[in-house]
Amino acid sequence: MSKFKVVICDYEFPNVDNERRVLKQLDDVEFIPAQCKTEEEVIELTKDADGVINQYSKLNERVINSMQKCKVISTYGIGVDKIDVQAATKKGIYVCNVPDYCINEVADHAITMLLTLSRQLLAMDRNTKSGMWGYKHVKTPIYRIEGKTVGVLGFGKIPKNLVKKLQAFDVNILVYDPYVDKETAEKFGVKKVELNELLENSDFISIHTPLTPETRHMIGEEQFKKMKPTAYLINVGRGPIVDEKALYKALKEGWIAGAAVDVLETEPISSDNPLLSLENIIITPHAAWHSLESLAELQTKAAEEIVRVLKGEKPRSPVNQL
Repeated sequence: MSKFKVVICDYEFPNVDNERRVLKQLDDVEFIPAQCKTEEEVIELTKDADGVINQYSKLNERVINSMQKCKVISTYGIGVDKIDVQAATKKGIYVCNVPDYCINEVADHAITMLLTLSRQLLAMDRNTKSGMWGYKHVKTPIYRIEGKTVGVLGFGKIPKNLVKKLQAFDVNILVYDPYVDKETAEKFGVKKVELNELLENSDFISIHTPLTPETRHMIGEEQFKKMKPTAYLINVGRGPIVDEKALYKALKEGWIAGAAVDVLETEPISSDNPLLSLENIIITPHAAWHSLESLAELQTKAAEEIVRVLKGEKPRSPVNQL
């Protein structure tokens, strides 16, 4: 019997060669990459594992309480909303994320969405391919970006990187984050404001907050009605931060000009989702994080946390304290 058992509950990558390479640092390890489809399969896989890596599998209290010897759970990504961190802490299990693997990619994705919306690139592309030449066929007015106001929800690593890049466009930047003080915001050349002020004054709003009970549906009908009718919403955070029914209504009835989302309340998106019927929204498949470089970094760093803990060392990025 091997000294350690490390399992992967699920993954969407072409292979797990990076994890296999990293785990070789352990003297004697049984490595089982799986594709669990049900909670029962997750329980069966993880019940005698020393280390667990997951991507989309839900590790709820029942799953975690079934783990007999686990010392560390490492998730592919930044958000840990799919893991019951409190249950893991009670069991003495570290929960680790990878907070710094896609800082450039997500910021770049948000800026790409902003520019695509602002310049109406998709509408121009559709019109040109349909034989309609010229800007006059674009229904939505196009405004100069310089001097406009960008509102940023959340001010962690990714939005700070976003702000640095946006400043080259000579825009005004407002930030809402109750956990960031005014001095920190000023250090980055942005203005910290309350949510209502941000909603009322922003031409573009980019969402980067984690999903918590406090942020779930923090953008709903009430918030959309405070926004400018010319404003655009961008969400590269978590889908449930935005009330999707309210978003559809806001886009359909013209409360806002448009939106671009990389995340949805239910993923993958269902074929009957009404957002798919709208022309004033861009939808990408939760891929803002992706590049070949970020993929390798994500896989490597997630596995490195397993190795650290099983060697008796402190993890680099725990989200809980033991």
